[in-house]
Amino acid sequence: MQQPVRIAPSILSADFARLGEEVRAIEAAGADYVHVDVMDGHFVPNITIGPMVVKALRAHTSLPFDVHLMISPADPYLDAFAEAGADILTVHPEAGPHLHRSVQRIKALGKKAGVSLNPATPAKMLDYVLEDLDLVLVMSVNPGFGGQSFIDSQLRKIEAIRKAIDKTGKTIDLEVDGGIDGVTARAAIDAGADVLVAGTATFRGGAANYAANIAALRG
Repeated sequence: MQQPVRIAPSILSADFARLGEEVRAIEAAGADYVHVDVMDGHFVPNITIGPMVVKALRAHTSLPFDVHLMISPADPYLDAFAEAGADILTVHPEAGPHLHRSVQRIKALGKKAGVSLNPATPAKMLDYVLEDLDLVLVMSVNPGFGGQSFIDSQLRKIEAIRKAIDKTGKTIDLEVDGGIDGVTARAAIDAGADVLVAGTATFRGGAANYAANIAALRG
């Protein structure tokens, strides 16, 4: 069953010189998760942050850290991000040879497990792991950069995954990341999403606007 909408601001769009302040500001503004985009310059064409930054930020907020690992291989780094303070660890099927093993390792670390699907990755990649997951992340842009436009074809994927989740009878977050704004947020929610990752749309205009920006995304 679709849950109430939650907003996960991506700190990729925050002021990196003031990350601690930015995280505190989005918590005060009503964010539900802190979305951390981890990129390696290999799996995606950009390099962002590692476990040390996650650890440094952990003291600045009580919000869950939703850590999206856009790295390959991902398995060697699961323990480090878990120890750094991640609450949710999300991996891509293409980032390792044994997706089920990756999911089981995340669960063994006491963390929530997510799987992310790139725009060209079909929903059927979830067929044999869905019931083990806490979160499915649909990428509505090609991963690697912020500020891209929403890919409309992903709405069909969101609808298909919503049906598959509901069929399990389990509570599994359906998250959408990429090109989320006031218009695409509504479309994603209508298709079945209940967690929205928003970087540019959250951090636009500075801290004084964060609360209004987040409220607008909830619809």
